[in-house]
Order: sequence, then structure tokens, then C-alpha cells
Amino acid sequence: MAAKPRMDIMMNLPALEKLENMLLDILDSFHGTEFWYADQKKQSFDSNSFHRSEDKWWVPVPCLPGNGLPERARKELQQKRECANQIHKAAMAINNAILGEMDVPESYLTTLPKTGRQSVGDVIYRHMQTTEQFSADHVLNSLNISSEHEALEIADKVEAALYIWKRKVNVGHTKSTWDMSLVSDFMADGDKNTVLMSRAQSLLLALKHQFPSLSQTTLDTSKIQYNKDVGQAILESYSRVLESLAFNIVSWIDDVLLADDAAKKGN
Repeated sequence: MAAKPRMDIMMNLPALEKLENMLLDILDSFHGTEFWYADQKKQSFDSNSFHRSEDKWWVPVPCLPGNGLPERARKELQQKRECANQIHKAAMAINNAILGEMDVPESYLTTLPKTGRQSVGDVIYRHMQTTEQFSADHVLNSLNISSEHEALEIADKVEAALYIWKRKVNVGHTKSTWDMSLVSDFMADGDKNTVLMSRAQSLLLALKHQFPSLSQTTLDTSKIQYNKDVGQAILESYSRVLESLAFNIVSWIDDVLLADDAAKKGN
């Protein structure tokens, strides 16, 4: 008899440590680069610097030589970007899995509306109950989401509806089947709720894919707040930090590549 870590820690902790080392290797490789940074607030950088269109005025902007990056340097940046992007996906998958294993707090369940339709609203509900082929991407395109704040609001509503339908499915499964007059009704409602639950999951995944830097939903923050499992807390926070760092590296490299495109178009 020997003590050993439980299975989720044995699987995920070494994987996260490997991802961390890979990210550190990427960061350590940025020395002697052909680009540099300037403070956007001071507006003192030259015309070859990248002018950020978003409102993150506090983030330094990359500057490049007049001719842009050498082809070798650009290819190296693209390789590092792809590596960081794969690390981001892996860390996000681990984080999602850990959050999925956490118990849903009763305080969250008590705040849910009575129906999934009430949660998501009539527009989204009409899309989700369609008898035609359901497409999460089509639903998102029709919503014309303009910001991550709006995307997070929709994610909260869809996730709440998902748990409403999930609870109804579970209640239907626990109903006694000896009353044959009710069996067909339970089956019909259960099938409908199961379909809606599956489509809600697809819509959530599509939202997170379209908005990879989306903040944690109300359910996620509630799970983290009320979680009492130390192992899950460590794995969740560890993977979340790596996910954020990997996403930032991808964003920083994208800025340099955009600056390179602008410099080469100007010549």
C-alpha cells in the first residue's frame, strides 16, 4: 500500500508543467529581435510603428525597420505563434475539463429562471428549437455580436438554459414509469430537452471558439468561488494562467506580424 496522487492530478499536473516549460522557452527565445516597442501614449515612435486600433492605450506597440522583418524572422515568429496557439488550446481544454468536474453550487441553481426560453430569449430559442439542421455558427452570425461583453452575456444566458434543460432531463429520468399514461409525455419532453441541451452546448463551444479571450461565465466564477476541492482549485488556476499567457503571446506576435505587413505595404 502506497499513497499516490489521484487520477486527475496525475494526468493534468505533468501536462500543465510541460505546457509551462514550452511557454517559457518561447519567451526566452525573444532576444536580439528585429523589432522593438514604443509607448503609444507618448506618440514618439516613427511611422513604421504599428498603430493599435483598439482602445488598449496602455499596451506598448511594436516598431520595425523601414523594410519590415527579414523573411527568416517572420517565419520564426509564425512558428512561435502556432506553438503558442496550440498551447493555448491545450490549456483551455484542461481548464474546461476541470471546471466541468466541479460541482454546480446550489446558489447558482436557485437563481435560474423557470424555463430555458425565458433565459435565452425568444430569438435564440427559435433558432434552437428549429426542426431543420441546427448550426451554432449560423446562430452566432445572425446575432451580430459586436463585443466580448455582449458575447459573455449571451454565454451566461445559454449556459443557464443548458442547466435548466439538463435538470428537466434528469427529473424525467427519475420519474416512476409505472404510470403508463405519463410515460409518453415524459419521453417527448425528455427528447426535446435533450436536443435543446445538446444545442446549447454546441452554441457555448462556438462562442468560446469565436471569442477565445472570453471571460469566465457566471457559472464558472460561481464554481470557483464555492469549490472546496484543493486539487481542482490548483489545476484550474494553473491552467487558467497558462491559457491567458499563451493567448497574450499569440496576440503580441499578431501585432508584430501586422506591423510587418504595414511596413512592407508602405514600401
